[in-house]
Amino acid sequence: MLARIKVRAKRPAQKRKLTELFVRKAKPRDAAYLVWDTYRPGLALRVQPGGSKSWCVIYSRHGRSRWLTLGDADAIDLADARVEASKIMVAVMQGLDPAAEKKAERGAGTFAELAQNYVEQHAKRKNKSWRASDTLIQRYVVPRFGKLAASAITRGDIKQMMSRMAASPITANGVKAAISAIYNWGIAEERCVSNPCKLVPNFPTHARERVLCDTELPKFWKAFGDLDQTRAAALRMILLTGQRPGEVAHMRREHIVDGWWQMPGEPVGDWLGTKNGKDHRIWLSGPAKNLLAAMADGTTGFVFASPRGGPVAKLDDGMREICKRLDVERATPHDLRRTFASRVTGLKLGRPAMNRILNHSTKDVVGDVYDRHGYAEEDQHVMETVADHIMALVEDRPAGNVRRLKRPARG
Repeated sequence: MLARIKVRAKRPAQKRKLTELFVRKAKPRDAAYLVWDTYRPGLALRVQPGGSKSWCVIYSRHGRSRWLTLGDADAIDLADARVEASKIMVAVMQGLDPAAEKKAERGAGTFAELAQNYVEQHAKRKNKSWRASDTLIQRYVVPRFGKLAASAITRGDIKQMMSRMAASPITANGVKAAISAIYNWGIAEERCVSNPCKLVPNFPTHARERVLCDTELPKFWKAFGDLDQTRAAALRMILLTGQRPGEVAHMRREHIVDGWWQMPGEPVGDWLGTKNGKDHRIWLSGPAKNLLAAMADGTTGFVFASPRGGPVAKLDDGMREICKRLDVERATPHDLRRTFASRVTGLKLGRPAMNRILNHSTKDVVGDVYDRHGYAEEDQHVMETVADHIMALVEDRPAGNVRRLKRPARG
């Protein structure tokens, strides 16, 4: 015989026009229950088994019920509860989700906390350039907004911040992009409900074309020596190799094999990977090897290590100091990379060689995959030729100490 299963009948919703007297005399039951106010739809009195009473506003959002607790019914009278419920229902009609906003306010915390959570829970795993963005946030945003609730920062705050950075439009745009990424992540994680950067325009900028001319090169090379040894060597390495400043800063000794700097495309330990995610290798010229020899010995770890053992930092600050001291147009670490590239083409070594050595992505997918080492001898010649040209300017001597290498056969 099948056992009989008792099914508890669902109690009909209790509705009535609430009064202060009813609220005060409402008795607890074995289970919590609601009494809906027919005067202000959406408002309900919730009575707990222990006797506590609270006001709730319940509405539908995308087919799902959303609950928003207003507070203790003993502390908030009926009239005030109806006023607050009216405001919430108006917001719902406007497409907002007050319950989600309240949850987000509790979850996001301060802007500094939201930014830290973004780095630890997302950026470190998904964004290879997270350090650069975090540096902007820590330098320009946290001192200003760090202690504010993340939900309290407005579009007006972002506009005002950017207006104070108008003299450095590229940096200002980068800071805004970094803030926006944090809030977009927060929205996806339901820790925020809006992005204050939305509809805030970027400053107009022009593509940089700055390269160091022949007369500037020796001045900059010498001025690098006024910085600490690590930053000086890192900036000189960018100029001699043409690699991205972030990749040079994270250069690791275990990636240097038989005179080649071999960069894994994907992150490995403290190595963040290349920008395009492809394995890349470049020949280290004689001057570049001399720079390496002058750094601390070791077989692993960062070549250009900070005092705490991390990658060298503040290369941009070093360039800014040097430009101010030399009283010349602003130049950045990336401009050193551009200077190297201009020397490759200026010495008639070819744009394909430049793109190959700079690790620019190309449309030739087959070539990228199957011809990685086919230009080894050619690339050695390019790296040695450009390095010799730079050092000839630095040392005020004629260039041309590089033997022309035989072009490798194609097959």
